[in-house]
Amino acid sequence: QVQLVESGGGLVQAGGSLRLSCAASGRTFSSGTMGWFRQAPGKERVFVASISWRGSSTSYADSVKGRFTISRDNDKNTVYLQMDSLRPEDTAVYYCAYSRGIGTIRTIRGYDYWGQGTQVTVSS
Repeated sequence: QVQLVESGGGLVQAGGSLRLSCAASGRTFSSGTMGWFRQAPGKERVFVASISWRGSSTSYADSVKGRFTISRDNDKNTVYLQMDSLRPEDTAVYYCAYSRGIGTIRTIRGYDYWGQGTQVTVSS
């Protein structure tokens, strides 16, 4: 069992930055793939970024590539999403997720546990 708690969301102006954190409990955290997804109002949940269990492989959605950075600290059981150059279209609830799978996983069905989400609002 893995429990995930996101934090770090908030209101920021366009061009600003935020860093999301996702704290995990459970002994298997360091061996799983972690991912971030987001869901805007009235839209489906979509992939943002993922990172392999060692942190050696990462994957990003085209819409955030070059602006967002995913990282993890297995000693702290935490995964991060550094978001720079934020745009109004980045406004969404951001969810972290844990997968027992290997490598970088981009599909919702590939993840086994989900956090409750944290709101990110980017004003223009």
